[in-house]
Amino acid sequence: MYNNANQTPMQQQQNQFQQGSGSSSNSNQSRVVVPEARQALDNMKYEIAGELGINLKKGYNGDMPSRQAGYIGGYMVKRLIEQAERGMAGQ
Repeated sequence: MYNNANQTPMQQQQNQFQQGSGSSSNSNQSRVVVPEARQALDNMKYEIAGELGINLKKGYNGDMPSRQAGYIGGYMVKRLIEQAERGMAGQ
């Protein structure tokens, strides 16, 4: 393609991201860095959806409004940050 030698590390990362985000069949699926955590993340997603009163079903949820999906994702991030902070604090 082209030489990355004259690019900053940030530009190289952006190029790698753009190259990897082509028209793959799983472009809408989240990428889990630690595959062993996938089940725990799925469990958290359904638990949070239940707490928020959102009916999240197994499988396809494409008919769900983006606002509801955003609420679930936002609360997941919030909870993951809280867990990381507790871990860093040694609790």
